[in-house]
Amino acid sequence: MTAPSLFSTPEPLAARMRPRTLEEYVGQTHLLGPGKALGEAIRRGDVGSIILWGPPGVGKTTLARLIAEYTERAFVAFSAVTEGVGRVREIIAEAEDRRGTGRGTILFCDEIHRFNRGQQDAFLPHVERGTVTLIGATTENPSFELNAALLSRCRVYVLEPLTPAEVMIVVDRALAEPERGLGNLQLTVTDEGRAALAEASDGDARRALSVLEACAQQVGLDGTIGVPEIQEALARRLPAYDKSGEGHYNLISALHKAVRGSEPQAALYWLARMCEGGEDRLFLARRLVRMAVEDIGLADPNALQVALAAKETYHFLGSPEGELALAQATVYLATAPKSNRVYAAWSKAMAAAADTPAAPVPLHIRNAPTKLMKELDYGKGYAYAHDHPSGYVPQEYFPEAVKERTYYEPGEFGFEKKIQERLAWWAAQGRRGAGSQREGKE
Repeated sequence: MTAPSLFSTPEPLAARMRPRTLEEYVGQTHLLGPGKALGEAIRRGDVGSIILWGPPGVGKTTLARLIAEYTERAFVAFSAVTEGVGRVREIIAEAEDRRGTGRGTILFCDEIHRFNRGQQDAFLPHVERGTVTLIGATTENPSFELNAALLSRCRVYVLEPLTPAEVMIVVDRALAEPERGLGNLQLTVTDEGRAALAEASDGDARRALSVLEACAQQVGLDGTIGVPEIQEALARRLPAYDKSGEGHYNLISALHKAVRGSEPQAALYWLARMCEGGEDRLFLARRLVRMAVEDIGLADPNALQVALAAKETYHFLGSPEGELALAQATVYLATAPKSNRVYAAWSKAMAAAADTPAAPVPLHIRNAPTKLMKELDYGKGYAYAHDHPSGYVPQEYFPEAVKERTYYEPGEFGFEKKIQERLAWWAAQGRRGAGSQREGKE
């Protein structure tokens, strides 16, 4: 038997199965559940300008359409990619005419983060006057991508990826629905296939329905969909990662914090996630170098050499072989003793330098290459450390104006413990030297 003519329809399954009521809408219970502010506002028909921020396929566009339906307003879509300020003027003129008849307008802007400053500014007065109610959808952090004036006029709602159970609700509905879905095909999905489909969707209902539709076309009427069919439909599962968006910053933050927290297993996972997502490997190498100096420092001076060697190895070998050097450096850094004492000391020293930018160098540690400088006492009284058996002689190295003189205090672990002992010994030599000077004067 041939499959029903359902496959000839130009509209994808995900579009046909778009929820028509809030009751059909799956997910986002933290926003739409009983007693939640957004859900109650929609049911009352009273929703102001908002930004819907979340990953693909979680229902941002559907929710915007439902808001227009429940508030009995016209739904007008605007594309930041293909339309400009001229189209904005047309939309505003139409909205003003509509407003004169007592009906409002929902201006829906998908991928609002792609708007340039001119487009964003063009909306401001009309949003402020209430000519249109703006609903923006974005996969990017609005605080980075939208100007403050527009953002201040909109409430931001964060949409979460669907859980595997929620994805399967959407899938089961499509399998059962005879008119809009695939119910007429009498398809069977194995338990293993269901689990694979839920996992492969990554919380994206649109992806799940697209894979399901491709599988249905493959197996036909009364067909069975299992793991092989789903894997074939997927071809290759692309990671949900944007090298220039917030995902980039979230993942590198996770990698850095796992290394700092001495968790090599998690650090390797986040490194692999970024590599799988196509991250620039030299960016990762630079970040490993930063971790070596910021979070390990002198607790293990070799950490910096390992990180630099990993960078050079990747530069020499490239992918995929060079990635092993990045993994090796990641494990080394994660398992190394940790110290941010040099990092903290540098901040203190920079603050002191900013407070005393003109403090003169003490005469005894100034260089004296000319006769005039020597006559002016440049270098007079300087004690050459190597002339002393211990290689150390206490003397003043700070300008008189600097009051806070302790910046670096070594920690208790790794190589810094030896540094701590050395500094304590030098301090003792300085105290003895000062005591001898006092005894000589007496």
